[in-house]
Amino acid sequence: MMADYQFGKNVGKELFPDGVTFQLSRTKRVRQVFSSGNRIATARARDGFFTLSIEGASVVHRLLPGKKLRVVILEEAVPFVERGKTAFIKHVIEIDPELRAGEEVLLTDEADRLLATGQLLLSPAEILALDIGVAVDVRVGVASEKS
Repeated sequence: MMADYQFGKNVGKELFPDGVTFQLSRTKRVRQVFSSGNRIATARARDGFFTLSIEGASVVHRLLPGKKLRVVILEEAVPFVERGKTAFIKHVIEIDPELRAGEEVLLTDEADRLLATGQLLLSPAEILALDIGVAVDVRVGVASEKS
């Protein structure tokens, strides 16, 4: 239910299919979710929202239409972002206007190829209005997962 709330209707069923395993915290709350031995998501202790691994982000990316939950990155910044480096405001060329600061986002290139996942630090309006600063705290990039 939490994944459906956070990412969209019916995403939870696909993100957490039958057979997933859970690592629990000392307080017996879900901490991490694994599928076939790979971490899909981690539940943040402070609010219960999920942070995604690249495997989890790729499932969400495949399921969500258009530009939903996406931050589109300028081509010249793609090599850095896909290695897990910070996404700066000046590199954002398009952003889902319904996003809110603090949400988990998918970073893509202009062709909608998944580059990374991370946490949005500012609102879309702020990102589009400002010229300098950090837009997304990139958690993990597709190239950093492979190394």
